[in-house]
Amino acid sequence: MVDGQQLYRDTWAEINVDAIVYNMREMCKLLPDETKAFAAVKANGYGHGAVQTARAVLKGGAHGLLVAFLDEALELRRAGLTAPILVLGYTRAEDAGVAAKEDISLTVYQYDWLQKAETFIPGESRLSVHIKCDTGMNRIGIKEPSELSLMEDFIEASSSYYFQGIYTHFATADQIEEQYYQQQLARFRAFLGMLKTLPPYVHAANSAATLYHHDSLFNAIRVGIALYGLSPSPEIKPYLPFEGREAFSLHTKIIHIKKLSAGETIGYGATYTAEENEWIATIPIGYADGWLRHLQGFQVIADDEWAPIVGRICMDQTMIKLPRYMPIGTNVTLIGEQCGKKISVDHVAEKLNTINYEVTCMISHRVPRIYL
Repeated sequence: MVDGQQLYRDTWAEINVDAIVYNMREMCKLLPDETKAFAAVKANGYGHGAVQTARAVLKGGAHGLLVAFLDEALELRRAGLTAPILVLGYTRAEDAGVAAKEDISLTVYQYDWLQKAETFIPGESRLSVHIKCDTGMNRIGIKEPSELSLMEDFIEASSSYYFQGIYTHFATADQIEEQYYQQQLARFRAFLGMLKTLPPYVHAANSAATLYHHDSLFNAIRVGIALYGLSPSPEIKPYLPFEGREAFSLHTKIIHIKKLSAGETIGYGATYTAEENEWIATIPIGYADGWLRHLQGFQVIADDEWAPIVGRICMDQTMIKLPRYMPIGTNVTLIGEQCGKKISVDHVAEKLNTINYEVTCMISHRVPRIYL
């Protein structure tokens, strides 16, 4: 049962809300008193659930929330959340009035956008904006000081805008080597020096910069991956000031078991051949759930014992090799802990040759989230 809805499939993710609250509180302990934390709950809370995660981080001391798109911000407002919300990505100029009405701050980085969006903001409304500076990420943001001066003057002269913040984003803050990071920080400081007046929020530090570098906190930070108990990168993980508590775990149950004889094969392409008589179980999760085919050979935990994935992972089902017979209904952990054995999100990321961010984000909406 999730949110009053009966579940009819034995695959689910568990989200430890207390872990998110703990991680947020620990992040806040690292900050000067005047520095406020904005928490990233975009991409459905990195796969953890946007609304539930937002409530947890606010309980843990976050000042505001960060999303990628206006749609994500509106989801939070409709859920009754009144905290400051900043949209980090692009918003159409035609939708500026919606953001203003809902008290949602937008990222801006084009003078032409400001001119166009002004015509869509009702006279009684005012849109809060944060100017994004591109100091080396080369994604979105203004690159020239002249652009900043032009935009600041326009915003200050307009009754439709409130200059609420300015920020940049680091490309290499999760690396020990600091040269490029320091170049970006210097460029951002140069942008700040161009302003006639600093806005209320100046922010540059993400999780990595907050946890590892410490010299770019200004009066606000943007914390993302660390909220979920995960390190921004394996490289800086040994040097972090506290050990995060992983909030995400993934579970399923055995739905079928059979004994294969030596020489029998498993799955599409017959890529696995039993070398002896083997117990093979089927679990109801597959690549449509975000449990990708590249995880073939990965070890999961069944009834406290390691069990490798054998054969190709299917769209909805996966086969595992058991060390012994186990009954239908036996719990299987794909991410998480069972009696001292642990599979972290980082272990899955390593197997997939990717980052931990991607692992939790890719577990699809078909997998219900249960909040603990």
